[in-house]
Amino acid sequence: MRSISLLDHIAEKENFKILHSEVLTGGDINQVYRVKTENRIFVIKTNENQPENWFEAEANGLKLLAKNSNLTIPEVMGFGNFEKKQYLMIDYIPPEKPTQKHWENFAIRLAKMHRVSQPNFGLNHDNFIGSLPQQNNGNLTSSSDFYIQKRILPQLNSAKAKGFTFKHEESFLKQIPRIIPNEKPSLTHGDLWSGNYFFTSHLQTVLIDPAVSFSLREFDLAMLQLFGSPPTYFFETYNEENPLEVEWKERIHLFQLYYLLVHLNLFGSSYYPSCTQIINRY
Repeated sequence: MRSISLLDHIAEKENFKILHSEVLTGGDINQVYRVKTENRIFVIKTNENQPENWFEAEANGLKLLAKNSNLTIPEVMGFGNFEKKQYLMIDYIPPEKPTQKHWENFAIRLAKMHRVSQPNFGLNHDNFIGSLPQQNNGNLTSSSDFYIQKRILPQLNSAKAKGFTFKHEESFLKQIPRIIPNEKPSLTHGDLWSGNYFFTSHLQTVLIDPAVSFSLREFDLAMLQLFGSPPTYFFETYNEENPLEVEWKERIHLFQLYYLLVHLNLFGSSYYPSCTQIINRY
């Protein structure tokens, strides 16, 4: 009943009448509904166990991507609080089975988005990766400093607080400055696994659930390959549009480490061997 009350509250606040609503599957963190009104269809995400600015951070990320890319980003229709729950309302976009042209168009548009830059790494506010805080604030201009200080160390420290140990952590971190390319910051989605993008009509790719920052673009490319992978020609097309630094394929595991540590902190020890295997290479 509380979920129904929340939907009724949103409908009253946003001045629409709900004709039909249904629960969507696929979210690990949020309860997600598809809501049909007289004029359009929305997706409404709700949560009651996350920080107060949870959906505000997501809304800001979606708006930043929409403003600075020609990928398809759901329009943010509103967000707020009701009783103990937060909600985010975005436009519903129907998915479509991808063709090779979809993948190639996605590669080109992602490559162009990664050309959007700013002087410093990070963002003017912190946000979230999964349900964990993601640190962005600061004036870092070194790619390796950003990788270590804002991405890897916070997750390593969190894992160690849970009792996990990393014998070769120090030697691993010392190697990073010589391995990570000294690229300028790129606008990144930040959590670009297969559940956070899909394809729709007119060869468009839709991005959802971002963890946006101006970061190293190889984070996005690594996450694309962590749980499944786009076809080989996707990366070939990307590289033609926005050439990658040499040996980028050899660095994939370094950028996947961040996401594996996040999963270790969220879901537990099954991800520990993958994390230590990467760290122990160094």
